[in-house]
Amino acid sequence: MRKVTLENYQTENQILNDESRTRYLRTANFLLAMTEVSDSAVLPRLNADEYMVIAPPDIKIAVTAGDEHIMSDGNDLFIVPPGVSSVEVKGRGHLVRIFSNQATDLMPLASNHADYVHGAPEVAALKPWPQPLEGYRLRHYPLERYVDVRSPGRAFRSRNLMVNITDVYPGQRDSKKLKPHSHQDFEQITLTCAGRFVHHLRTPWGIDSTQWRDDQHLDVGSPAALTIPAGLIHTSQAMEQGCWLVDIFGPPRVDFSLMPGFVRNADEYPMPEAPTV
Repeated sequence: MRKVTLENYQTENQILNDESRTRYLRTANFLLAMTEVSDSAVLPRLNADEYMVIAPPDIKIAVTAGDEHIMSDGNDLFIVPPGVSSVEVKGRGHLVRIFSNQATDLMPLASNHADYVHGAPEVAALKPWPQPLEGYRLRHYPLERYVDVRSPGRAFRSRNLMVNITDVYPGQRDSKKLKPHSHQDFEQITLTCAGRFVHHLRTPWGIDSTQWRDDQHLDVGSPAALTIPAGLIHTSQAMEQGCWLVDIFGPPRVDFSLMPGFVRNADEYPMPEAPTV
C-alpha cells in the first residue's frame, strides 16, 4: 500500500515573491496548493478546468475570472471556471487552492511527486462529471451561510473535485464515537485548518507479513495536510475546541452526493446519469 505523506506548513519550500510562498501536495487525481501570505499576494492562473479556492477567516480576497470579479473578507469557498483567472489576497494566513490533475504544470512541483512517477493503478481515473446546469461561472460560497445543525459538515462539488468542510468542533471528539473507514479506489487529502487533531491510521494486513505496518496515531497541529491512500483505514479526532478541517476528493464522491442536502451546491452540478458507489 502507498505510504501517507504529512505536510506541516511551517517551513519554506517554493518562494513566489517576498510576501508569499506556496507548497504543493498531490494525489493521483488532484493537487493541494497552500500559499502562506505574510502581507499580500497575487496568484494568476490559466487553467484547463475548474479549481477551488478556500479563504480562511480574516483574509481579504478578490477573485477575478474573465469579466467576473468577487471580493470578500474571508471564510469563503470559490469555484473558479476554466481559463484566465487571478486571486488577490491581503492579510496574513494560508490560502488554499485545489486543482485537478489537469494542472499538469503544477503536479510535478508536489513534495511527494516521486511517489507517482509509476502511476497509481489502485486509484480510479478522474472522469469529470456533467457540466454545471447554468454553465461555467465564478461561484462564491460564504461558508457561514451553509452551517446546518441537522447536517454537520459542508460538502461542495465541481465537475472534478469535492470538498467537505467540517463545522467548528465545540470540543474534543468523543473517543467512543469515531468512524474508522477506508476508500476502495480513491484517495483523500485531509487539511487541518485550525486546532489540534490526531489522525488514527491502520494498514490492513496482507499475506506478506514483512509488509505489515504498525498503527499510526499522528498528532498534528494546523495548518497541516495528510494524504490518505486508497485502502488505508483512517479517522481523524479533534482534540480541542475550535478545530476544523477540510477533506478533499477528486472526482466528487457518489456516496456523499446521494445524501439529501449534504452537498450544498448539488442543484448547480448534476450527477452522472448512472453513478456507482
